[in-house]
Amino acid sequence: MLVTTLIVLGVLSGVPSTTSLDDPAPRIEEANPAAISGVPRMRPMRVFKDIRLKRPIQILVRPDLPDLLYVVEQPGRIRVLDRTRPDATEAATLLDIRPEVRMKHNEEGLLSMAFSPDVANDGLFYLYYTASSPRRAVLSRFKIASDGAADPESEEILLEVPQPFGNHNGGTVLFGPDGMLYLSLGDGGAANDPMGHGQDLSTLLGTVLRIDPNGSTDGKAYGIPSDNPFLDVEGARPEIWAYGLRNIWRMSFDRETGELWAGDVGQNQWEEIDVVRAGGNYGWRYREGKHRFSRDEPPAELELLDPVVDYPRSDGISVTGGHVYRGTARPKAFGAYLYADYQSGRIWGIRAVDGEMTEGPKQVARLRNSLISSFGEDADGELWICTFEGDPTSGVGAIWRFTGPLERATATTADGGA
Repeated sequence: MLVTTLIVLGVLSGVPSTTSLDDPAPRIEEANPAAISGVPRMRPMRVFKDIRLKRPIQILVRPDLPDLLYVVEQPGRIRVLDRTRPDATEAATLLDIRPEVRMKHNEEGLLSMAFSPDVANDGLFYLYYTASSPRRAVLSRFKIASDGAADPESEEILLEVPQPFGNHNGGTVLFGPDGMLYLSLGDGGAANDPMGHGQDLSTLLGTVLRIDPNGSTDGKAYGIPSDNPFLDVEGARPEIWAYGLRNIWRMSFDRETGELWAGDVGQNQWEEIDVVRAGGNYGWRYREGKHRFSRDEPPAELELLDPVVDYPRSDGISVTGGHVYRGTARPKAFGAYLYADYQSGRIWGIRAVDGEMTEGPKQVARLRNSLISSFGEDADGELWICTFEGDPTSGVGAIWRFTGPLERATATTADGGA
């Protein structure tokens, strides 16, 4: 593996198939002012315009260093930005594992990153990526050295999952409020779930997993929490938290309620947003969203959970799960779940109680000619956006953030504005 020493600057974590867009210049289109009750129009503003990023697919903060933003580049590199310096021209590199990462398919690569909740003391972070020979998905952890750089030789592999095809790898790795580690895995790929993984509890594919990274069960490099829902189900993998999922690309915990929100990418017709619950079966491949998909009927005794909301291909072709907004810059948006479509650039807001939608969906913003790969939440609960710009094959990436009401009169929006 390669590592670039972490440079201290003035400061100091797949992706669906794409098509080229006719006009490569990003343009912001705001929603109707009547958006949704209690949620204002949201103005994304491009920042870090002078820093070159390669396919950024995740942005996150380190718990003990809240001013630093860590950007995961899909080819296998982690960059470090200072959120207080949006005009910076340089970024540090925490870790570079591009030689180890398989990215022959558009949905492969370094897909997600999560810091240990106790990173200030243990120096650990977790990565989820795809690798070759054989083709597989890898969950591992690394340790940050005393000089602030990640030590590539410290990698400890926790889990490897064989991948039959190049697409539908998931995935998001993140810690829950319970201290457990969660990981979303796609159904293994191709199309139409040809191997039936979605409804098969004997495989880890098509699931969300929940493990204890600090424990060990049956010789594994991780522990199985004693309250996981399928421990007593014969033949089921005990790591599984929920199943019947096609390909959760992005998921996040609501920092106030602890609910796990996810965007599950659809097959041909429907994209969906779910609140993922212990033991939940979300229907794939019997259903796509709330709608019948397979010719097979599910067993009468099988309870399938509905998504909070789904949308048709007329609104977009690949959902990007977001976050419940818990910041202060846009107080009227507090408590709304914001999510997007990767291809169309539309950003919506909804409100829900116990997984039941009470308001929305309403479009609150749109980034035209930008492919929305991910949302991120900083220490203050404010939201950031990762995008690919113009021709997606170029790999040029951008970072955006939602501005607050005091910034709207003076903020300069990127490349023309609304």
